Amino acid sequence: MFRIGNPRENRLDMFWHNIQLDLRLFLYVLAMLCLYRVLFMAVFHGYIGEGMGARDILMANWMGLRLSLKTAGWAAAVPFLFLTLFPLAVPRFNRIARKLRIGWGTLVSFFFTLMFIARFPYYEKFHGTYNAQMMAGTKETPGSVLSMMISDYGLIWRMAIVIAIAGLCYFLVKKILHARAAGLPRFFAGRPLLFAPCFLVAFALFFLFVRFGGSFGFAQGINWESASVTSDDFLNECVLDDGQALYRVFQQNKRMKIGIIAGVDKANIRAYAQFVAGHSEENGDDLTPYLARQAKGPRMQQPRHIFIILEEAGAAWPTMDKYADLHIADGIKSLMAAPNGYTSHAIMPNGEYTSLAFCGLISGLNDMKVSVNSQPRSLEEAYPTAFAAQLKKLGYTVDFWYGGMPNWENMNHFALAQGFDHFYGYPDMHVPKVNTFGTSDEYIFHALAKHLDGEPPTVHVIKTASNHPPYNVDLEAEGFDLEHMKELTHAMPDVENPDQLAKELGHYWYMDKIVTNFIKETEAKYPDSLFIVTGDHAVRTDPNRHPTLYEHQAVVFLLYGAGVTKDILPPNAAGGLTNFLPTLMELFAPKGFTYYSIVPSLTEAPDGMGAGFNTSTWLTQQAMGRIETDQSEALPWTANGTYDADAERAKAMKWLPAVRTISWWMVTHGTDLNAEQGQ
Repeated sequence: MFRIGNPRENRLDMFWHNIQLDLRLFLYVLAMLCLYRVLFMAVFHGYIGEGMGARDILMANWMGLRLSLKTAGWAAAVPFLFLTLFPLAVPRFNRIARKLRIGWGTLVSFFFTLMFIARFPYYEKFHGTYNAQMMAGTKETPGSVLSMMISDYGLIWRMAIVIAIAGLCYFLVKKILHARAAGLPRFFAGRPLLFAPCFLVAFALFFLFVRFGGSFGFAQGINWESASVTSDDFLNECVLDDGQALYRVFQQNKRMKIGIIAGVDKANIRAYAQFVAGHSEENGDDLTPYLARQAKGPRMQQPRHIFIILEEAGAAWPTMDKYADLHIADGIKSLMAAPNGYTSHAIMPNGEYTSLAFCGLISGLNDMKVSVNSQPRSLEEAYPTAFAAQLKKLGYTVDFWYGGMPNWENMNHFALAQGFDHFYGYPDMHVPKVNTFGTSDEYIFHALAKHLDGEPPTVHVIKTASNHPPYNVDLEAEGFDLEHMKELTHAMPDVENPDQLAKELGHYWYMDKIVTNFIKETEAKYPDSLFIVTGDHAVRTDPNRHPTLYEHQAVVFLLYGAGVTKDILPPNAAGGLTNFLPTLMELFAPKGFTYYSIVPSLTEAPDGMGAGFNTSTWLTQQAMGRIETDQSEALPWTANGTYDADAERAKAMKWLPAVRTISWWMVTHGTDLNAEQGQ
């Protein structure tokens, strides 16, 4: 208790006491974050790359400690404002301040423990701490996410651990805050006017030290953008505590909304328009004419039906010879080897999660970290580059088939606004619901096969669903030997969870089986059909804890059907989903037919574009690398693994700012090149 006497002395003693409690809470949170960082490194030490020594690990922890000063500072700022400063005005409030501070400390402990425990399965799937993938997760239906977390990510037992640790933290916080505090130094006793300036100076220095991460200025400080202090991705991600990782998500999302995006340079929109047009002439203030292209003449007869199959997590690595013994991609590999099958191994997805694949294919816009499907403009009219609207000019009906709910990510409204004639979610197919997300691949293709009878020329975009959590296909009933696969995955080097990997590879096998059977059966019934198979993204299932960029990012690509030859496209033509529309136009559209696309056809590779990229990674025919760092690597087929890193990066960077800037401009301003000046 504070002694009765001069009210100013009581307030001063009270303030001094509460400041010490805030400092204890600050140090407690800082210690907890550093402990969790060390524990995460220890448990997941297998993810640390070769060549990383004790010095690198210590550096990551030291820089992490500095960065966590900021997170601990935010955690301590709340009680400082409401439980230390506020009682100065209302002293009676101090009676419950200690209990509230204990409650706050426990709540903070629970939150960071929850994020710490959840970080383990998150890193296993996405090879990163909390990042932009979280924004995709927030758009899922809560019930679907909950079901997936329970069935595949151990939500119940993980939450039990969180609650147990939070309970221990409650007693620890209580003990820390109940410990005896030092009295006010005699020098300041009864001298509030002397105490105040001294405290303000000390507080200002402490605030700067915490704000800049162990420094007193920005130049020597550290933030989440400058946290990559080693050459190892895992250690660099560990530098960020969970609070800083979440702050990164918030900042990246904020920057996306205002156009501060790597590769987007809106000041040079006209120059980029001229670049994609292939000439330096001014073509007016409407962007549309710059995107116009004329087909050079058909290379094959126009197909009656076109099927574009977006495989869920359709990574390319299972088709590599290196993993042939797994036999999970034998179906698509048999089609790749057929006389009327062409494949490129240099295809990138539009992004790192499903909705970006939808958006890229439907709109013809490359990913630039803006949710195209949620923009009002996207629901009002079709973009000039829209996929369906242009194929309809060649006489096709264009339909979308999706094994989930049609309103997921607003995809049905988005697709229909962009020119699709029909959008079929699983309820529209009148098929069973097999999990919280929707139906299985078998039912999707069965419904489509029934629908084909007597249909006019149609383009069908089909999105598979089964190779996705909760991974509940009865694999053994489908003919897959799961126990044998477990033997194989246990024998594979550097695998974190062999049994889970076996289960996921079984679902890849199931997807491959269903897709291959559909193609073969449909080809037999409608021989004048064209099939394209690719992946919506690759990120989720990796062959080990240290996948190459190629294994982690690249997706399959198969062009198959009547009129397809091995040389119909250049060998390993590099590109992505937005290259598909111009490629189809150059394959069978009449000579001189006008279509609109930001990027050229794959028929022009490598002289046209010769590169593909998604949100974070670029790829050429020889190499691939990170967009925002200098990291790069040779592709599996690059001779002797030798390549010119600067030259290959330059090929991709020649196109990336142009396609991202134009895509961003069309979403935010439409096709008016003067739009921003008028705002």
